[in-house]
Amino acid sequence: MKNGLLAAALTLGLTMAATAGAQTTLKLAYALSTSSHYGAGAKALAQTLEKGGQYKIEAFPNSALGGEREVIEGLQLGTIDLAIVSTGATLNFVPKTGVFDIPFLFRDLDHARRVLDGKIGQDMLAEFPKRGIVALAWGEQGFRHLTNNVRPVNTPADAKGLKIRTTENPIHIAAFRQMGILATPMAWPEVATALQQGTIDGQENPLSVIVSAKLPQLQKYLSLTAHVYGPALVLMSPAAYDGLSDADKQQFKEAGLAAAQAMRAYVDDIEKSGVDAVKAEGMQVNTVDHAAFAKAVEPVYPQYYKQFGQELVEAIRQTQ
Repeated sequence: MKNGLLAAALTLGLTMAATAGAQTTLKLAYALSTSSHYGAGAKALAQTLEKGGQYKIEAFPNSALGGEREVIEGLQLGTIDLAIVSTGATLNFVPKTGVFDIPFLFRDLDHARRVLDGKIGQDMLAEFPKRGIVALAWGEQGFRHLTNNVRPVNTPADAKGLKIRTTENPIHIAAFRQMGILATPMAWPEVATALQQGTIDGQENPLSVIVSAKLPQLQKYLSLTAHVYGPALVLMSPAAYDGLSDADKQQFKEAGLAAAQAMRAYVDDIEKSGVDAVKAEGMQVNTVDHAAFAKAVEPVYPQYYKQFGQELVEAIRQTQ
């Protein structure tokens, strides 16, 4: 009998040890390289979640699981567990996020971060579960700038007629078309080939992307237009999130915030070092008449007011 009890106890102990040591592997997808701001966010998220030993993150950078739209659909279906994406993609799922993509809406990074961390941004995160997505935190890409292979762009007139790749974001597209730019929506994985083949003249992205994606190897001119602030989002599949305990849900939210902070730190660094980095690779960099660009897109603002509500747009503008 003693032997039987001992055997049972040993079996139970081994089972508990195996359960305690078991890890849940989660798939994390993002569009850029591991050396990008997304990569920095992914690393911070993984480190935070893996501390307790319960979770292991399997990262899929460089659009390995598809473009951002496909990745978000994967979150909804439960085939992807976590993702870091741009609002250029979330606009198709939670249209209200497009308000942050209005050109010349934010004064600087501090202004944008105060909005996203405050009531306006947090209320927006609460919209995602209605579309079958869990939003853990706001990340960051920085302010978007224009690159091209045709000519330096200093004024809106210089940009007229350029064929520029944009995200699938009608908020951006409306502003570019107002300036006479030939806006060309295109999934990110297709951009390098399109630039090499001359299908497009240029693209627009934050310095964080321009540097990490090695765009100076493909583009001659960088114009510091700072035309749009680029948020990012740390998202999770409800299939992975809903069954968690409250304590585990809090752990994932903390991991999302760690990812967001890592992205912001990356952007802060690249805003200081990025221009010198691309110059060193032979890119011609020029400042622009920022006021002239802002004035050039003002005729589109009534459209934005109609779409998002003038009260919300002005509340963002006036956030201190």
